[in-house]
Amino acid sequence: MSQKLEVWQRGPVPEIGSLLQPVAHALLQAREELNEYMEGFPADLLWLRPAGMASVGFHLQHLRGVLDRVFTYARAESLTQVQFQELAEEGNDTSEGGYSVKDLVERFNQQVDLALQQIKETDEATLPDFRKVGRAGLPSTVIGLLFHAAEHTMRHLGQLMVTAAIVREQKQRG
Repeated sequence: MSQKLEVWQRGPVPEIGSLLQPVAHALLQAREELNEYMEGFPADLLWLRPAGMASVGFHLQHLRGVLDRVFTYARAESLTQVQFQELAEEGNDTSEGGYSVKDLVERFNQQVDLALQQIKETDEATLPDFRKVGRAGLPSTVIGLLFHAAEHTMRHLGQLMVTAAIVREQKQRG
């Protein structure tokens, strides 16, 4: 085969239970695609919002943030003040000197590593266990949260890729 196989086609991820393989596959696939797609992406395009859409910078921040928050709920923990602050900052270039594309991508990569470690440590017997989500305590389960984190990641990756293509095209047209 001349094309690289998708992550799920490469077999099981070591040390991850069979029921959580799809979550691991989705997160690893998202990381591969994000790293490839963001290679050489111009920093001056990070915060552009074509047609009012969310910026590439927002998606990079949100991808990391959602994994952090949803995996926190899966551990039956509440969000910290730092997590609330990061949530409020999503979509804004609040770093001193501005975020670089490389920094935002690396933050996502590190969060995927943390998520994979948590998946490895998750006892599959706990997957149907009830979990509260957010201040309202919305009902979910461990598996519901982990699956949602994976699908939400893939959804925002797709949105990021479309927005990135649009702003690149706009820049080329001048």
